[in-house]
Amino acid sequence: MLPSFPHHVLLDIPLISQQDFAKDSHTQNKRLRDEKTEKNEFLMKRRIIHRDIERQRRQEMTTLYTSLRSLLPLEYIRGKRSISDHMQEAMNYIKNSEKRIQELRGKRDKLNSRSSVSKNLNTTSFQVSLNSCRGGSGVEVLITCDHENGIPLSRILIELINSNLTVTCCVSTRSYDRFLYTIQSQVNDLGCVHFGVLHQKLVNGITYG
Repeated sequence: MLPSFPHHVLLDIPLISQQDFAKDSHTQNKRLRDEKTEKNEFLMKRRIIHRDIERQRRQEMTTLYTSLRSLLPLEYIRGKRSISDHMQEAMNYIKNSEKRIQELRGKRDKLNSRSSVSKNLNTTSFQVSLNSCRGGSGVEVLITCDHENGIPLSRILIELINSNLTVTCCVSTRSYDRFLYTIQSQVNDLGCVHFGVLHQKLVNGITYG
């Protein structure tokens, strides 16, 4: 049995006509279409932005690659066309450049060391004297200086050998703040030794190393 309602309740229930229903349905469909269109436009804009960003990234990569390729010497890229080959050769060029820089630094340090020695020589006070050994069989060289590393001893020995002297003894001693080098040598004919010339050679060898 169906429930019974008061008469005034039945009168309060709104009646929806077919025209109103069709209008509501059309409004809802339009709203759905608008939402779909808005979503499609958003996705389209996002794809366009992504495409523009990707295009810009590729342009920047192309510019950087072209710049890098222009910096490489021709022998590194001759006969190589692919980007990967050029990148590998760029790495090789950087490694070789670093190696070359290390070599140049070593040469620079060596030159600075020689310059330092030269400065020491310029500030070193030294004296050179030559005496004939007993019996006239050789020459004794006496060198005094105020700096332990101020005398290029190897240069002195070379000058003596080039003067046809045979070095038999070389002794260095220290007395207070002075250093004494005693070098004894032998020669077949002492008359062939020009003491003045030899003295100048030894002084120049010490001064200019």
